[in-house]
Amino acid sequence: MTFFEYFNSQFSMLQQLDFCLRLVAACLCGAAIGYQRSKHFKEGGIRTHIIVCCAASLIMVISKYGFVDMANAGDAALSGTRAADPARVAAQVVSGIGFLGAGVIFKNDGIVKGLSAAACIWATAAIGLAMGSGMWIVGLAATVLVTLLQWMLYHFAAWTDAYATSRLHFTVENGHEFNRSLTEQLDQWKAHPVNSRITRRKDGTTDYDLTIRRRTEISYAEMKDFMESHPEILSVSNSSL
Repeated sequence: MTFFEYFNSQFSMLQQLDFCLRLVAACLCGAAIGYQRSKHFKEGGIRTHIIVCCAASLIMVISKYGFVDMANAGDAALSGTRAADPARVAAQVVSGIGFLGAGVIFKNDGIVKGLSAAACIWATAAIGLAMGSGMWIVGLAATVLVTLLQWMLYHFAAWTDAYATSRLHFTVENGHEFNRSLTEQLDQWKAHPVNSRITRRKDGTTDYDLTIRRRTEISYAEMKDFMESHPEILSVSNSSL
C-alpha cells in the first residue's frame, strides 16, 4: 500500500469536511461567549475564547477518531501498535501543556496579560496531536483557523480587545469637589474604570489611583485641558499598561 492509498483509506473527504465544520462551529461558539464576556469588560476576550474552544474541539475529534489506524490497521505499513493505549500519552500532553501556558500569564493592577498567548500554546499542542495522529487535513484546518483569526482580531480588534488600558494618578487639594469632576470627565472620555483607589493624606491632599479602559489612550492634549480646568490638581501621571 502506498502512502497516498493509506492516507485516503483513513477518512473520506466527507468525513474530513465534517471535522473542519466542527472546528468552525466551535470558533463561532467561542466567539459568542467571548463577546458576552467582553461586553462586561471581563478578562479573556473574544480571541482567547475562540482559540480555547477551537483547540478543545480539535482535541475531542482526535480523541474520537485519531486512532483509527490502530483499530483497523489491516496490512498498512504505517499503522500503530495494537494493544497499546495511545490516548494515555495524548491526555498527558493536554494537561501538561497547561503548566507551560500558565508561565506566560501575568497580572498587574487588576489587568491580566497573556491569556491569548497561553491559549495559543494550548492550541498549538492540540495541532501537534492532530498531526502526530495522522489527521493531516483537520490539523492544517485548525492551523489556518487559529492563525487567520489571530491576525484578523489583532489588526481589526473588536469590543474590549480593542481597548487601551491606562493608569491615572492624581494628587488634588479638594477631594470632595474633585470626585464629581473626575466622574464627569471619565464619562466624557468614554472611559471604563477597572480598578480605583483613593487615599487621603494627613496634609489634606487626596491621591486618586485609577486603572481605566478606553478605545484610545488618553492624549496629552486631553489631559492638559482637564488639568487647566481644575486648578485643585497638584500633580498627575498617565501611563499605559
